[in-house]
Amino acid sequence: MSNLNANYKRILKVLRKISKEQLLTYQRRKPKMSDLELISLSLTAEFMSIDSENDLFRNLPKSLLLKIERSVYNRRRRNLFKQTNVIRLKLASFFNDFENYFVVDSMPLEVCKLSRSTRSTVCSENIETVPNKGYCASQGSRYYGYKLHAICSVRGVFQSIDLSPASVHDINYLKDIKDQISDCTLIGDRGYLSAEIQLNLFETCNIKLNTPMRNNQNNYKKQPYVFRKKRKRIETLFSQLCDQFMIRRNYAKSFDGFKTRILSKITALTTIQYINNVSST
Repeated sequence: MSNLNANYKRILKVLRKISKEQLLTYQRRKPKMSDLELISLSLTAEFMSIDSENDLFRNLPKSLLLKIERSVYNRRRRNLFKQTNVIRLKLASFFNDFENYFVVDSMPLEVCKLSRSTRSTVCSENIETVPNKGYCASQGSRYYGYKLHAICSVRGVFQSIDLSPASVHDINYLKDIKDQISDCTLIGDRGYLSAEIQLNLFETCNIKLNTPMRNNQNNYKKQPYVFRKKRKRIETLFSQLCDQFMIRRNYAKSFDGFKTRILSKITALTTIQYINNVSST
């Protein structure tokens, strides 16, 4: 797995430019593998579509295998969730700091088949984060799990992400983004159509929400072609997460493990976008 080692070193080199080695303030003893090295290994595995920890540790170079055990890797990876998201935001800011147009959308994340939902215990350790049944309009089917809400720039870089149970309506996500973006145009589909939310976003943080109108609305106007074209950007990102990063494949048993896997995949995508951009300039 020489490619794994080379990719790991490349990603670690990038992360060292924007972060320090030890990210957790309290640790009983200094680990052989630093926090930043562990995050780099996690992102490398996601980039190379190594979606199983069994497969990862079976193919780890000896130099890395001597630094960490699988159970320790799994626990520390979950503990570094917040720090991983900080790294993702730093990388995203390289693209999005001066962006004026963003796209919002959601995608379904199934944790198990609908027929097993009544007896499934996956991610059920906390009543507040337990998955439930929802409907995906684009696929025309019901599923059991979560919904990934996301905002990306028109350049195709995720700015904001969040998870909710599958039954939560898309419009509720817009109530939580006021501290994350401002002074911009936000493009969405009809699922985000709400005059009340639209006015609130504009008055509180100068966000102009642009969505297609329903055909039976008064003064109906078709959404401009340029906005309809830009909306496809986030759909392309979702397809990439499904195909290369296998975001819909779930091995996690707890919600902490599930959200860590999702964040790692999105951070890995953002890291590769950053590396490709720097290499081309």
